[in-house]
Amino acid sequence: MQELTGKQRRYLRGLGHDLKVLVQVGKGGIDDGLVAAVDTALRDHELIKVKVGESSGLDRHEAASDLAMRTKSHVAQVLGSTVLLYRVDEEKPRIELPK
Repeated sequence: MQELTGKQRRYLRGLGHDLKVLVQVGKGGIDDGLVAAVDTALRDHELIKVKVGESSGLDRHEAASDLAMRTKSHVAQVLGSTVLLYRVDEEKPRIELPK
């Protein structure tokens, strides 16, 4: 999986600005059910927002890295308690990244 360039991250941040949070990490932390929910959301949307709740007790950057690794996605941004994740749909890509 190729790393995102700075230009691609900026582009994704712009697209993600108006997105609503689709998945929330709560006090249960990151378990298999949450990873499955993130995986499904990425399959459906390619670019999603995940909120890391204070009750999870997780560091937002560590949570972002863990989710990205477990879902084979990229962290486009961590802003406050919100994480922006991106994974291209190999069959039907909807987002065309700049080169």
